Amino acid sequence: MADSARMKAQKLGLPALDLSVAFPQATPASLFPPLVSDYYQFDDLLSVEEISLRKKVREVMEREVAPIMAEYWEKAEFPFHIVPKLAELAVAGGTIKGFGCPGLSITGSAIATAEIARVDASCSTFILVHSSLAMLTIALCGSEAQKQKYLPSLAKLNTVACWALTEPNYGSDASSLKTTARKVSGGWVLNGQKRWIGNSTFADVLVIFARNTSTNQINGFIVKKGSPGLKVTKIKNKIGLRIVQNGDILMQDVFVPDEDKLVGVNSFQDTNKVLAVSRVMVAWQPIGIAMGVFDICHRYLKERKQFGAPLAAFQLNQEKLVRMLGNIQAMLLVGWRLCKLYESGKMTPGHASLGKAWTSSKAREVVSLGRELMGGNGILSDFLVAKAFCDLEPIFSYEGTYDINSLVTAREITGVASFKPAILAKLTQSRL
Repeated sequence: MADSARMKAQKLGLPALDLSVAFPQATPASLFPPLVSDYYQFDDLLSVEEISLRKKVREVMEREVAPIMAEYWEKAEFPFHIVPKLAELAVAGGTIKGFGCPGLSITGSAIATAEIARVDASCSTFILVHSSLAMLTIALCGSEAQKQKYLPSLAKLNTVACWALTEPNYGSDASSLKTTARKVSGGWVLNGQKRWIGNSTFADVLVIFARNTSTNQINGFIVKKGSPGLKVTKIKNKIGLRIVQNGDILMQDVFVPDEDKLVGVNSFQDTNKVLAVSRVMVAWQPIGIAMGVFDICHRYLKERKQFGAPLAAFQLNQEKLVRMLGNIQAMLLVGWRLCKLYESGKMTPGHASLGKAWTSSKAREVVSLGRELMGGNGILSDFLVAKAFCDLEPIFSYEGTYDINSLVTAREITGVASFKPAILAKLTQSRL
């Protein structure tokens, strides 16, 4: 018995050393560094209220989330105990006015998104799905009764929402979705499947898009957690945004009463009213991620010594750091201009798509350089960069991949749509 226990202990090994003992030369991301990535003094472009919000979000994220994010990222679990702290930020509901929502400027909502993502991308995705997709859909497309019923609780994060558009067979081609909604007495019956739906495993409110079997148009529905025929399971083995609980949603004859059909969603085009705002928010996630990576690397290069000097003293490292910094300043200004175009009513789908595609592309370069600068510690989630490197990958793809967003902008500036291969058009014509 003693031999068996000894062999088991040898197989398992000793617990990992505390990081402060294993690597005392640098500070982990659990103690987050001060903001040094805002080199062009972005606050000068913000209102007093926006500056105050930015500082408030930064302080809460650094104090409450930074110490626990690596642990929960490794476990791929959501830290429900921090939800009250996130609620105190008063950013859920973003630009929505009334119904207990904060009524922020879109710039204020965007910089809050960036400050959350600077510390943890998963938390920013949790808020974005809940607020800029689900809540905004109810605010823009719901009835007055639906807004009164759902938004106040969602704004306080007493309840959580998800937004279900993507299906296993329809990602970029979301307008071809196959989930159906059939009219019956007193309501609708939904059948189908959704995939990659953030927050869905624990959401109280699920905003579901389905095809009306009578009109063949896309309609929206509010489905409640625990509805008969509704099954949600967690998608496992992700390498990015591991704290976010993405799920598969199965619907088998799920009944939705008439009062929970979203009156303002009558075609796929109606979803674009929501996506126009959410794509601005998503464009700010890579900005925040890149800022966090720079801030960590800046501190690390000054703390870590090799060949008798800090890593910050080496020319190659300085060039990489400055390249990262330049990207971030450009990203901030593009994001800010995108917000101003929206506020003035001038923003087009192409503007939003270019912003999301470009910031996520530049952030990819920043996190890649950051991983190089961190050496071996660049593959440890304890120092943020490896985690940010992985978290950016799903953001690069969701809310329109880089390629799809590029094609949206290209269609706008050329007048020619190129989403489907030319061969499909030829095949279609040949069948006529």
